Amino acid sequence: MPPVPPFLIAALLGALLAACGLPLPWSFLSPLPLAFLLACVADAATPRQVAGRMWWAGFAYSAVHLWWLTAFLGKIFHFAPLGVLALALYALEGAFFALMAYLAARLVRTREARVWALAGGWVLLEWLRFLGPLAFPWPTLGYTLLPTPAMQIADLGGVLLGSVLVAATAASFVSVRWENRWPHRLVTFAWLAALAYGITRVPGQGSEQPMLVLRTDFDSFGRATRQLTPEEQLAVQQRLSAARTPGEMVVWSETALTPQTLPGFPGPGISGLGTVEPHRNSVVSLDAAGQITARNEKAKPVPFGEYFPLYGPLHPGYQVLENAIGFELGALPPAHDLTPLTLNGVTYGAYICYDSVFPWVARQLVQKGAQVLVNPSNDGWYDGWGVQQHFMMGRVRAIETRRWLVRSVNRGIAGAVDDLGQPVRTLSRGEGAVQVRPRLLSGQTVYVRVGNLPALLLAALMLVYAVRLDRWERGL
Repeated sequence: MPPVPPFLIAALLGALLAACGLPLPWSFLSPLPLAFLLACVADAATPRQVAGRMWWAGFAYSAVHLWWLTAFLGKIFHFAPLGVLALALYALEGAFFALMAYLAARLVRTREARVWALAGGWVLLEWLRFLGPLAFPWPTLGYTLLPTPAMQIADLGGVLLGSVLVAATAASFVSVRWENRWPHRLVTFAWLAALAYGITRVPGQGSEQPMLVLRTDFDSFGRATRQLTPEEQLAVQQRLSAARTPGEMVVWSETALTPQTLPGFPGPGISGLGTVEPHRNSVVSLDAAGQITARNEKAKPVPFGEYFPLYGPLHPGYQVLENAIGFELGALPPAHDLTPLTLNGVTYGAYICYDSVFPWVARQLVQKGAQVLVNPSNDGWYDGWGVQQHFMMGRVRAIETRRWLVRSVNRGIAGAVDDLGQPVRTLSRGEGAVQVRPRLLSGQTVYVRVGNLPALLLAALMLVYAVRLDRWERGL
């Protein structure tokens, strides 16, 4: 029987690692496939071969983790086979991994040193994917720790600190296999410390703010193409909001209101507000009289969903795409400044849908005094596990900032998440209203104060260790 080609092994290991990024209770096993993957890639003879194996791994990793995008593209173009266009994104993601691996292989030459350089480089690559107008940090290793108490370390260094723990654990497994045991002892101590830290965390204490959140079941494409009118949406949302009790604040989902339907909102509350001229995606707080008291814009428009590079100069090309999907794309400007919404003496850190993928958004709002996070969202664009992945990310935002998170959604998961990241009263199917009582909390976590600095320093330390190990193994 002929041997299995290394590139195929790398792709299989990338797919197994991606399976740990799905919303499954065993996702915390992610260091195991990552360890085999790092060993497979590091074992290549040349930097070019290292990059090649990592490209196949990164392609498979992205394809499995983001497979829901394939169904999404087929749906938006009204022709399922066009879902294969997502392969271009998976290939691009693989190229980023390949470049990182190539640089790591140029930095160090020996196998074990390469493993540690790849582990540190992986975390730094995840950090870079949070930056820039085309940022897309959906697959991040740290989220795989969510089923364990170790995820609580996110309040010390964000989700990337979890990525450091996963990557370092994988590299230490390889070191043990190659007869170097002391890194594994250090990582074992880190795991024990992380688990002890997580187990001893207790919920924060504060006054409660009764809120009513909705889960609607509108077709997102029907909303975008105006097959479902704003007035029809308003009637459904008003009917669901009739379940409110005295003292409850109502929260509606992303773009639940338009300027025309704004007077029909049963304030006080918070809602998404979409406008066409000018094109804006906002979240607003409204008082009992229905008057807007504060407003925030979406911080991170979705690349090639709400933000299109060079939309003006390339408009003829984009117009072909608009004709194919049946609605105008436009170019949504990002928020210039993030400010919490204040209503009836309570400060809300409100951010819109895709903003929940970026930890810095919730972090900035808490730095400015937000007592509870509010995420109006439209998850109707996602299919399959994309909805669950989006909810998982929101849960980690609650841990990072130690704030309750409240979600009002269209076709997603509505409800609340406490400051330990645990779901409290959620609704994931059908339409309905959920009464939640989030606690209003204060104070700032280490992550809110210093951001990703601890994770980046530890990732850099893995690179430094790789260089020292390389020099020692080569007798320099």
